[in-house]
Amino acid sequence: MKIALFSDTHALHEQINIPDADILIFAGDMTHCRTARDLADFNRFLGSLPHRHKIVVGGNHDHRLAHDPVKARLQLSAAIYLLDEFVVISGIKIYGAPWQPLFNDRACDAFALPRGKALKEKWDLIPPDVDILVTHTPPAGILDQDGPVAHGCSDLTAAVAAIKPRYHIFGHIHSNHGMIKYGSTTYINCNVQGENGELRSALLLDYESGELLKS
Repeated sequence: MKIALFSDTHALHEQINIPDADILIFAGDMTHCRTARDLADFNRFLGSLPHRHKIVVGGNHDHRLAHDPVKARLQLSAAIYLLDEFVVISGIKIYGAPWQPLFNDRACDAFALPRGKALKEKWDLIPPDVDILVTHTPPAGILDQDGPVAHGCSDLTAAVAAIKPRYHIFGHIHSNHGMIKYGSTTYINCNVQGENGELRSALLLDYESGELLKS
């Protein structure tokens, strides 16, 4: 089973190399803040891709998804949109949640919640038997550093440690990218925003071996 992973396209999706795979997973931030046209463009883009299964989770820039969840599901007709819910594909249980800690007063804040109780309540919704967890935010301390500041969620770190999904997929923090394994969980930051404006390709994961393949 091959899975293509990417996030944080910010309306530049047409410029991203997307490898062929059985499943496509997008971990949030398809748009710039509050622009409906970007959402429609992204849906058309998804519809043009050959992947049989396409899964989308929202991010902090995706205000149109946060503003009207029912309409969002209709607008993302080319994908399975996960908002605190799961889907099972070929026996693999995939759960998606868009939430992340509030950044600051200047940040786009769709799906942003205060640290502590509000976020923990969202992570408490994750079922115990998830194979792939998809969030927009990283867990605290794992591929979440941006300069001197770590932006991940500590309650998410605790939830993942307790649930032990096989994979935790996320994006959000552009200055980190790649894969690391702690215990039985492999963590992957799949954002496509490289240095100096360069865009990375989507990652290609071999589900069975746990290896990233050349795309």
